[in-house]
This record gives sequence, structure tokens and C-alpha cells, in this order.
Amino acid sequence: MPSSRDIRRRIKSIRNTAQITRAMQMVAASKMRRAQQAALAGRPYAALMNNVLAEVIHHAGDFKHPLMEQRDIKQRAVILITTDKGLCGSLNSNLLREAASYDPDSTVFIAAGRKGAQFLARTKRRLLAEFSYKDIPQFSEARAIAKFAIKLFLEDKADSVDILFTNFISTLVQRPEKRILLPVSKIKPVMAGVEGEESTEQFMKGAVEFMFEPSAEKVFEALLPHYLNYQVYQVLLEAKASEHSARMVAMKNATDNAQQLIKDLTLEYNKMRQSGITKELLEISTAVLAME
Repeated sequence: MPSSRDIRRRIKSIRNTAQITRAMQMVAASKMRRAQQAALAGRPYAALMNNVLAEVIHHAGDFKHPLMEQRDIKQRAVILITTDKGLCGSLNSNLLREAASYDPDSTVFIAAGRKGAQFLARTKRRLLAEFSYKDIPQFSEARAIAKFAIKLFLEDKADSVDILFTNFISTLVQRPEKRILLPVSKIKPVMAGVEGEESTEQFMKGAVEFMFEPSAEKVFEALLPHYLNYQVYQVLLEAKASEHSARMVAMKNATDNAQQLIKDLTLEYNKMRQSGITKELLEISTAVLAME
């Protein structure tokens, strides 16, 4: 049975831990607000770009692009977007569980985030490149990742490129998702995973005729790389919003658990102290009665 001194030491240790987790919670909350605003601000543009490209494809007819080539998938590439740090609950573990479902013999990986790179090294999977991205992702970082993936596809080193990331739903809900980046198939007018956007019919309601200069094919050829770059960029924004939200919730739960543990230990300490006082009083009373 622990002594009262041991309990006091535990209370002091847990109180120090609670101070650390509370500070981390406040930092994560501050970053979370910025990351969520960035992710939500990027969604309308992503949806609008999908709508424009869908209209371009409609007018381009049978136009084909090397990035739209459908092949038998013998080699698959996966862009795995994780966090650099831990302490964000089950965010990474849920995502890495999805990554582990890919066949290691026919899959190569591109990692964005140290946790994903460490997982791939630990499980001896093929890692072709590792990229880093900031708390507020930059478009140049997304462009570098997309450029590497496009190069793999055009050089026939990968027949398909998927993006595996955590999609931001709300502060309490983040969901691992897979999105096909290459080959570019039929582009939906509203980007998958974006909620609350205008419908396709509303977007095209006033459109009677579109004119493309020099041609729909040339416009599509110019827009497609930017479309892929922005898809990766929006995914990075969603991943960062998910990371900071998950970390804030995890640190809040850790702080609340520490406070509850301190209460339980304080109660135990008081009971032990009261028991000691009662025992001493009984000993004094017994001694007084023995002296009479």
C-alpha cells in the first residue's frame, strides 16, 4: 500500500503533467483555428475548379491527355500524408492502418510527414521520396509533391497514384480517406469530400455557351497540371486541420483525465490522513485510560 508521501509525489507529478498538456492544448487550439480557416477557405476554389474542368472536358470532346491514360495497374504509387509529431490521438494509427492494406510488392510510397516515413521504414515498404510541409502548407510544397507523382506516372513507373490522407469533417471528427489523383478520370463538378457547395445545376444554370481560346483542348492541357497541384494542396490543408483538431482534443482529454486523477488521489490521501489521525487519537485515548 503506498504511503502518504508516495501519494503526494504522484499528485505533484500529475499536476505538472496537467500543466504541460494544458499548455499544449492552448497551442493546438490556436493552430487549429488557423488551419481550419485555411482548409475551409480553400474548398470553394477547389469546387469551382472542378466545375470549370468538368465543363472544359464536356466541350473538349474525345480529347485525350497522357495524364488521363487508363492502364492495367501493375505498379501503384501512394502519397501518404501524415503528421510530423505525435500526441494527436488515433489520427495517424487509423491512417497507417489503411496504408498497411496496400500490397507491398506492387506499391511504392511517397511520404509527406515524418510519421508516415517512419512507418514505411519500419514495415520495410518501398519509399521513393519524403516531403515536408509547414503548419500552414504552402502551394509550392504541394506542387513539388504533385510534380514528383506526375513524373512517376508519365515515365510508366506507376500505373496509378492515390492520395491517402485524413479529411477534416469537424473538430471532433477526422476521417481517413483515399483519393485517386492519377490517372485523371471523369472529373466530378463538385470535389469529393466537400460539403455545402453549390450543385452542378446551380453552377451551370446560366451557362448557354462557352468559348475557349485558343481551344478547349489547349485550355484543358494548361489547367490540368494546376488542377492536380491544387488537389494536393487542398489535401494538405485538410490534413493539417485534422492534425491540430485531433491534437487539441487529445490534449484536452489528457488534461481532464489528469485533473480527475488528482481528485481521486487527493481523496485517497485525505482518507489515509484521516485514518492516521483517528488511529493516533485512539492510541492517546487508550494511553489515558491505561494511566487512570
